Amino acid sequence: MTVPDPVPVLTSELQSKLQGRIEKVLTGIINANLRTRYVQESPVFANFRDSVECLGDDLETRDKLLLESFRTTVPLTTYASHKPFISKLLEQPCMEDDVKNLFAPGLPNFVAPSSATSGKEPKYFAKYQHPPGADGLEIPRSKVGGKLCVVFSLFYNQLLEIRGDAGKETIIPITIVSAGGIRMKCGFSIDKDPLLMKLTLPGETSPLAVTFLRNYRSSLLMHALFALADPMVEIMFMNYSTMFIDLVGYMEEEWDTLVTCIETGELPDCEGIDEIREYLEPKLPPNPTRATELRAIGIATDTPGWLVKVWPGLKMAVAVASGLFASALPKMRHYLGPTVLIRSLGFVSTEGQIGMVYNPQELNLFRAVSDDVIEYLDVSLDETAASLVPAWELRAGHRYEIVLTTRDGLWRYRQDDIIEVAGFDPSDGVPILKYIERRNVVARLGGGDIAGETLADAIFATQVTLGKVLEFTVVTDERAVPPCLGYLVEIEGAIGPNAHMAPQQLHDNLYHADIILRYVIDHGRVGPSTIRILKPGTFKDFRGWKIGLTNSGVGQVKVPVVLKDEKAVRWFLERVVQEM
Repeated sequence: MTVPDPVPVLTSELQSKLQGRIEKVLTGIINANLRTRYVQESPVFANFRDSVECLGDDLETRDKLLLESFRTTVPLTTYASHKPFISKLLEQPCMEDDVKNLFAPGLPNFVAPSSATSGKEPKYFAKYQHPPGADGLEIPRSKVGGKLCVVFSLFYNQLLEIRGDAGKETIIPITIVSAGGIRMKCGFSIDKDPLLMKLTLPGETSPLAVTFLRNYRSSLLMHALFALADPMVEIMFMNYSTMFIDLVGYMEEEWDTLVTCIETGELPDCEGIDEIREYLEPKLPPNPTRATELRAIGIATDTPGWLVKVWPGLKMAVAVASGLFASALPKMRHYLGPTVLIRSLGFVSTEGQIGMVYNPQELNLFRAVSDDVIEYLDVSLDETAASLVPAWELRAGHRYEIVLTTRDGLWRYRQDDIIEVAGFDPSDGVPILKYIERRNVVARLGGGDIAGETLADAIFATQVTLGKVLEFTVVTDERAVPPCLGYLVEIEGAIGPNAHMAPQQLHDNLYHADIILRYVIDHGRVGPSTIRILKPGTFKDFRGWKIGLTNSGVGQVKVPVVLKDEKAVRWFLERVVQEM
């Protein structure tokens, strides 16, 4: 299907249509969550509460007054206002009367922790069951009998106990948002886990027992094992492009072992496997024929399109591949070859869903959601509610920070994600967004702040001399005075023959790209940037290490552009193999 290009300006008709729809959704959210503990007790809503005390009985007038009060009295909010209330849920055990109607009506279905990418403590968000909306993420399915290798997790960190009257007890999990969302959508309550362990969903390669593995390497290896055993794989689906690269990397490392397992029907020896062995062994019958096929194909990861030899019917790979995740695309494309389609998963965060895929051909083009409400904070103006821009007043080509008001009880919540408006859907005026970067991802050095986008552009521009940059992170290098930006880089393949020139090229890129950095360099506050090369597989191993450290589910860990967590910095520095 041909997708029309976004239009740069809204017609008056589209503008009116968009405004009417958004105001209807916003009115519904306000009415539903008006009497929650968060809104009725948090100091940030004091002026809002005063303004809505006497709204009257006329529904139309009442809704207009609600919208006006929301716009004029509700400030920008952050996790600081949210934390005292979510803490009531996390204090165990908790009483139902203390947490019912906390952020939205009723009790949450689950609690989602943030990825804590920056090294800080995770944030927690209550997620509620809502009627089906228009913005649910759908996993693509084969129309011709092909199989789906979908990598996801049902693992949970902790179970929360909510005690009610007469001994009534409600148990909800703390789990990553993708796992909780799947559980909620499919009705996979915790008490059903013993049954789920025995099942394989129709059309999927991996038994559900694999999704309960908490070890990153073990999880990806087992998904790879069951996918390799099935020659009918048509679609590969996972959260991030880096996860795709990691799965293929583990598959390459353990190729002989995995093929032998397929031949004999025996499971590999990997961490956590004994806990689910009884569920997996019946799902892996000996298949010498498939093993012979795989041995004949062999490990040929240097050959473009190798995965199409492994799975001749492979047609599509789905993963988030925008922002920094775009750096994995060349290697992903190499593995898949030119015939396999690469599609985006969408624009999703722990706090809420922000965008659906607009044009399947574009990996960084998203249609703003319609079930929740997004306002847009103009990044060129003061960071106050007065600088918020509604969707129908956006300007194409301008950048804004996402601000969310959700059915799950977030009100004008600062998302910190920066987007650029690509235009508007010509059918209904909905904004079409491009992801740019996280707003507060900066390197602070010498009294200046250097944005994450600038840091990324500078290192990727050195690839002609340095070699293909697969992934990177930036630390403060204090080995000399003055300190400098220290790039820790993983190179795909060989280091470039002129890689010794890369540090000077990097320095020039940063110097000419950022006026603040130019100033602090000229005044002797920041030294020339350094480049240290990490051993192959470092970022893959870091994701596994971080998941083990935080006991989070497979699928959420990300590596920040600017690494500040001292423990993580030490971990990376131990894996430096060369300095340019």
